Amino acid sequence: MIDTNRIFNIRNQDQFNTLALQVFNYQFKHNSTYRSFCDLLYKHPSDVKTIKDIPFLPIQFFKSHTVLSDTKAVETIFSSSGTTGTTTSKHHVTNLNIYKDSFRLGFKQFYGDIEDYTILALLPAYLERKGSSLVYMVNDMISQSKHKESGFYLDNLTELVNKLITLDKQDKKVLLIGVSFALLDLIDLHQFNLKNTIIMETGGMKGRRKELIRTDLHEQLKQGFGVNTIHSEYGMTELLSQGYSNGNGVFKCPSWMQVLTRDTQDPLTILEQEKSGGVNIIDLANINSCSFIATQDLGRVYKDGTFEIIGRFDNSDIRGCNLMVF
Repeated sequence: MIDTNRIFNIRNQDQFNTLALQVFNYQFKHNSTYRSFCDLLYKHPSDVKTIKDIPFLPIQFFKSHTVLSDTKAVETIFSSSGTTGTTTSKHHVTNLNIYKDSFRLGFKQFYGDIEDYTILALLPAYLERKGSSLVYMVNDMISQSKHKESGFYLDNLTELVNKLITLDKQDKKVLLIGVSFALLDLIDLHQFNLKNTIIMETGGMKGRRKELIRTDLHEQLKQGFGVNTIHSEYGMTELLSQGYSNGNGVFKCPSWMQVLTRDTQDPLTILEQEKSGGVNIIDLANINSCSFIATQDLGRVYKDGTFEIIGRFDNSDIRGCNLMVF
């Protein structure tokens, strides 16, 4: 078993590369779903010399298979949102402490100590169902906050308006994290002029509003909240780590997470930086599941390691999913 302290103390690219190859070897040996996928691609550890050689498991497998590299008891199952009748992804988590370490340390890398912030959460679409990893994360952040005003808001938008205005005037650090449609509902109710508040959107209209491109969404939110930039969180049910953007939709990863892009016609080919393609994610914190995931997002990775999400695949299934029977 790989010590997670090594994962959360990565300091440079060489350390990341070395540990990523070790994690691949571990998961190839202990994750039967991932091993079967690699076997069908004729990819063996002896063939994998760099992180670009590592096979990335299509994210759709979390809808049809149990993706585990651990024999310990499952502590919780995170599930994705979905419309009635659709199959949702399920992420079996055997160690919630690793998830806590990941999002706590990841937040600290970009924003400082959680306890310094008043955390206000506007996540109605997530609160209305069970199994949301985002709700779990934000609930823990609220508990870590040293401010009694921290909490969730569902339909009580008027109360949230008053709370935001009061806290912002008190010159306190405030983080409002919300799903896109709910943030738009809030500024429809009141136009703000905030000076000490970070607005962080988690994406998604969840069928409540018309989908907007990111630039239009952020422009509306900037005007409505009276802020210069809109921050974003990039995470998903199948991961244990998040990327963050402090504006313009350009995300940074914590030191144990990296993004690559793949050729959309040849999913085994990793593209050079700054070429757009399918988004592959290495999340070394996901040691007990699968750390190498091919998502349905389209994106671009820049030379400094930052990345941008530019769209989604039109087709519902990623190329390669048909390699195994569902």
